[in-house]
Amino acid sequence: MKPFRLHKGRVAPLDRDNVDTDQIIPKQFLKRIERTGFGEFLFYDWRRSAGEQPFVLDDLKYKGSSILVTGKNFGCGSSREHAVWALADFGFRVVIAPSFADIFASNSVKNGFLPVTLQEAEVAEIILRAREKDDYQLTIDLEQRKLQDEHGFSATFQIDDFTRQCLLEGLDDIGLTLQHESELSSYESSHPVLQNMLNLKLAIPNITR
Repeated sequence: MKPFRLHKGRVAPLDRDNVDTDQIIPKQFLKRIERTGFGEFLFYDWRRSAGEQPFVLDDLKYKGSSILVTGKNFGCGSSREHAVWALADFGFRVVIAPSFADIFASNSVKNGFLPVTLQEAEVAEIILRAREKDDYQLTIDLEQRKLQDEHGFSATFQIDDFTRQCLLEGLDDIGLTLQHESELSSYESSHPVLQNMLNLKLAIPNITR
């Protein structure tokens, strides 16, 4: 997993509450077995029905954005991890909102993707600035738990120490487990039951010949 420490990027505003995972990545695109290739289908229905006014992701003003700012309860609905994969594959590394669905937030950090929770007034100010200013960018400093722009706005956000450290070091569940690889190997080699199972497994090819 790619470590997350300091990120600066253009901001795309999506001023909608209760954005669910079926809108983030519709169910018909969940057949892929890889984690990549979902980005082109991000917010597929909304982008397809946008009409003359382009959807925010297709607006040239926000082209190349890597920070999405949106409304409360983002990522509600089903628990599909594909929602995070689609956002990341499109190019986003951060989503800022007043609140997130718990499972979406959990899936995010396990994929090196940062959900930042701010007050509603702070989110509204970022959305306003992203709309009014060309090439509006934010810098997110995970070590300092702080974000700021170049126009005087700054805010701090909360994230627990364990999650923060995992993101800083790029550790997902597998990475955390592998930190104890030597202890696990030592335990497996010394545990009688596991050793007997290993010996039996090694002996089976000889028995069947």
